[in-house]
Amino acid sequence: MTSQIMEKYRQSPHSPGVYLMKDAKGRTIYVGKAKDLKKRLSSYFVKKKHHDAKTAALLEMIKDFEIIITSSGHEAFILESNLIKEYKPKYNVILKDGKNYPLLRIDMHETYPAILRVRKIKNDKARYFGPYSSSLSVNKTLKQIQKIFKLRRCKNTQFKNRSRPCLNFQIKACLGPCCNDVSSGEYKQQVRDAILFLKGRSKQVVKKLKAQMMDFSSSREYEKAAQVRDAIFAIENIMEKQVVVSLDMKDRDIIAFAAKKGRAVVTIMIVRSGLLIDTAHYPLDLGFKEPDEILSAFLLQYYKNIQFLPSIILLNRKIEHAKDMEEMFTQRKEKKVTIHVPIRGEKKRLVEMARINALRQLEKRLVKQEEEQAAILMLKELLGMERLPLRIECFDNSNLAGQDPVSSMAVFKDGRPYKDGYRKFIIRDLDVQDDYAYMYQVLERRFSKDPSQMSYPDLLVVDGGKGQLSMAVAVLKDLDIEYKFIVAGLAKKNEAKGEDFDKIYIPGRSNPLNTSQAKKALYLLQQVRDEAHRFAITFQRKRREKRAQLSVLDTIPGIGPKKKKVLLKHFKGITRMKTASIDEIAVLSGMNKPLAKALIQTLNAKD
Repeated sequence: MTSQIMEKYRQSPHSPGVYLMKDAKGRTIYVGKAKDLKKRLSSYFVKKKHHDAKTAALLEMIKDFEIIITSSGHEAFILESNLIKEYKPKYNVILKDGKNYPLLRIDMHETYPAILRVRKIKNDKARYFGPYSSSLSVNKTLKQIQKIFKLRRCKNTQFKNRSRPCLNFQIKACLGPCCNDVSSGEYKQQVRDAILFLKGRSKQVVKKLKAQMMDFSSSREYEKAAQVRDAIFAIENIMEKQVVVSLDMKDRDIIAFAAKKGRAVVTIMIVRSGLLIDTAHYPLDLGFKEPDEILSAFLLQYYKNIQFLPSIILLNRKIEHAKDMEEMFTQRKEKKVTIHVPIRGEKKRLVEMARINALRQLEKRLVKQEEEQAAILMLKELLGMERLPLRIECFDNSNLAGQDPVSSMAVFKDGRPYKDGYRKFIIRDLDVQDDYAYMYQVLERRFSKDPSQMSYPDLLVVDGGKGQLSMAVAVLKDLDIEYKFIVAGLAKKNEAKGEDFDKIYIPGRSNPLNTSQAKKALYLLQQVRDEAHRFAITFQRKRREKRAQLSVLDTIPGIGPKKKKVLLKHFKGITRMKTASIDEIAVLSGMNKPLAKALIQTLNAKD
């Protein structure tokens, strides 16, 4: 630590307050609170050795800090929360930022509400459920709801413009509100039952449905009674798989925290009406944070994104400002919310169950992390590198018969996909199919960037053999850049020649490297290559679909190049054009109402 930091530390008081860690550019990278500022800061600046290498590396980034003294720990708690919202410090982020965990959204203000999967909560008076720990989890829940309650799956734009029922209605997987004679009230009752199901009130839903089935049966509406019966069977089948963990039939969240080797896992067991309806695991990095800080910050972020708060939150360890948090949650719920750390009895058993699950998840992640580190080390030795290939970039091209050529850059950091680093490239000014020319253009564009704008990789991988590798080396030579990273080519095995493994080529060597004793390293490169390939194909498909959509305009009589240009300039694409009114389109230059009507009908007929 610098003498300036140490002098500031020595002058710090033994008072409650907030501290802001800053990097070399003066940016706030971490905000923390403490009952005793000097004591907390000593854990950063006086502690001789930080066992976690990642934490030690993070501390190296601290070039300055500021403190704000408060009159109490409660004020520090509030101020920390406000400063985190203001600065969005990089190392305060626990739950995924930007790409939030998935949620389910229901807007009961719509005539026929749909249950949609979203990533962010908006201030739009809709109801949100979640967050779910993974896409798999939310998709499973959504599939269950749609199977039981048969709600619409189409987007609002499709729903508004449908002229006939979709396939889901024909296979009796949707009530068909777009075209079928189903009232808004009847449909919304299904949605309300789905909401109860999401809240874990399955028994209540079954009771309502049984009464409804009897009513239909009494009035001899046997087909409707059979549909309700099937829904009851489906819910009861799900309930059979739910474990009774609490005989008091109360709602509670049981949260446990486990940490080791710089990594942590928070496990949440969601109990509704005494039934364990879901268990979610959230992996975290410890970073600068102490365990109680992690758990406290996690609770604030998790319950910020959730609308249904349980009355009881059980934790496996104490946190600072639990009472302040209780007040905050109680105010939101408008009913008493208790945060409790049990020390004996049934509640203690539940918390211990959650802790054991958290430990198991953590062990799994640590084993995976060790395997990733072993693969990185093996790759370093295989390629004869001076440093570990912590950042690997791989490029791949994709086109369809020379049309819509694109390229992708996939990035792996520390042996895992780093999707914030991914890049997409549209190939420019090349009308012929030429993979070498594509690769040359993309690498030239990538490495024309200054390292301060985009960090250089430790290892550059190109998909292909000696030809693609030579092209990559030629680009770097033509750019005359001082690069200190390794370049390698990964070619697919030739099964016709009896080859068992993909081949790795490096400059200055005609034969591929011997990977018989380095399978983990080869597998890592294959993962990077396959991810670049997947990313390129997905991007190319979207480009192709977009071009196909735009070409629809060419099929409409009366819309030529000039009108097409006017439409695209005004609406910025087909999506907004589909949702526009006839009057909105008709007022544009060269357009009229009959032409606008034909346009809307043609666009929506393609859905």
